[in-house]
Amino acid sequence: MRRLKRDPMERAYLRGYQHGVHGKSQELCPFTHPTTRQAWLNGWREGRADHWDGLTGTAGIHRLNEMRAVG
Repeated sequence: MRRLKRDPMERAYLRGYQHGVHGKSQELCPFTHPTTRQAWLNGWREGRADHWDGLTGTAGIHRLNEMRAVG
């Protein structure tokens, strides 16, 4: 049975979030397509905000799982 692929925008957002929450630079964005890049940057911004708020480790993972459930 084939697995359904996730929405590319969701995947870009989640990858950006992971980079942001780990304190990595937004210059590391691997996407060039404008809408995918914007989704990655939105995730990165959200991740950076969570990083600054101290949501790292278990709290950050919990937040990421909440975002997946809502999205």
